[in-house]
Amino acid sequence: MGDGPEDAPGPAAPRPSRRLVTDPVFGPYWAGKLLANVGIWIQNIASAALVWQLTSSAFLVGLVSFAQFLPQLVLTPVSGAMADRGSPRRQILLGRALCTLGAAALAGWVLLTHDVADVPPWVVMVTALVVGIGFSVGGPAMQALLPSLVREGEVARAVALDNLTFSVGRAVGPAVGGVVAATAGYGVAFLLAAVGHVVFLVAVFRLRTPGGPVAPGPRLSVIAGIRYLRTDPVVGVLLLGVTAVGVGADPAVTLGPSLADALGGGPGLVGLLASAFGVGAFLGFFVQAVLVRFLDHAWLATSGLVLLGLSAVGLALSWNVPAAVVAFVVGGVGLTLAMNGLTTLLYDRVPRAFIGRIMALWLVGFVGSRPLAATLNGALTDLVSVGAALLTTAVMVLGVAAVCRPSVLRRPAPGGDAAT
Repeated sequence: MGDGPEDAPGPAAPRPSRRLVTDPVFGPYWAGKLLANVGIWIQNIASAALVWQLTSSAFLVGLVSFAQFLPQLVLTPVSGAMADRGSPRRQILLGRALCTLGAAALAGWVLLTHDVADVPPWVVMVTALVVGIGFSVGGPAMQALLPSLVREGEVARAVALDNLTFSVGRAVGPAVGGVVAATAGYGVAFLLAAVGHVVFLVAVFRLRTPGGPVAPGPRLSVIAGIRYLRTDPVVGVLLLGVTAVGVGADPAVTLGPSLADALGGGPGLVGLLASAFGVGAFLGFFVQAVLVRFLDHAWLATSGLVLLGLSAVGLALSWNVPAAVVAFVVGGVGLTLAMNGLTTLLYDRVPRAFIGRIMALWLVGFVGSRPLAATLNGALTDLVSVGAALLTTAVMVLGVAAVCRPSVLRRPAPGGDAAT
């Protein structure tokens, strides 16, 4: 019984997804990450609803996202270089411990405050900052570790399953967060988020895998990772697409309270709308399983971006709750198609020695774009309208979809198959 993925003599056929989730190495890691992502979305939605209840300001709701995702914009490139040269497992443990600290501290503060109206908004922002630092430390390491958890030839399925944890988290977490916040209180919702982080921390602690790849050059050669983009410009285009996905996904959190308020709802409706986006992302996993028989990953990536942009247009034109829910579901499907397509193409193109640094840029694009998108969406909503914010999002995402067309994404990597 090995310390790596399930072994077989000689080359083995890629296993189906159901076998991967029961693999003794990949399975517990995947299940733990699934629960952690549910916890993340419980905290995201409960934080947004709480700050909206305290301030009625979309801009301040956006500042919560800004606080959480700003560290990932600043620190992730360095942690990506560390993931290429050190122990991804230790990095993940440290990062998840910080996430647990942030969620538990917020839960404790709220539970010990007699009236939730007395909770200062800055507490929510500071604890979101701590969680964001945890994501910055552990995020690139999770991406760098993924290929080592499965056999050669199974990376595309592992990427799809990994993205499924985000989709399920988006579907389940907001609904749970909204219901728990409205019934048991915000403090209990934040406590559940902390429990999710602890479960994943234990799963990673028990994980035993070979060390990550060691790249030549300076100890923390962040610049080397950025310079790699010059040798393969298509990687830069793929990262631009990932950034557009992050921008297109932001309205589900930042604009959720504003949309719910416009439609006559409260925290429960905020959770419903965000969950609709997550349900769409979950359904996208099955849509992709069908489409991949007829379309390559380049088409999936472009199609997903188009659906995400059209979803924002649909939300801007929504006149009632069902219309908004449908628009969010469509956007969720688009998110899954785009992320699976773009991420699989990246893993196929990038040499393993650079994967930590390039996937750190993946995180900078997907997650680091959120503080900018959240701030812009919040400001536009407060100064103009939520419709103006949504249409601005649509223009940006559809513009990038035009750049990330299949003919561009299919251009061969320099020197042939570089992902070795």
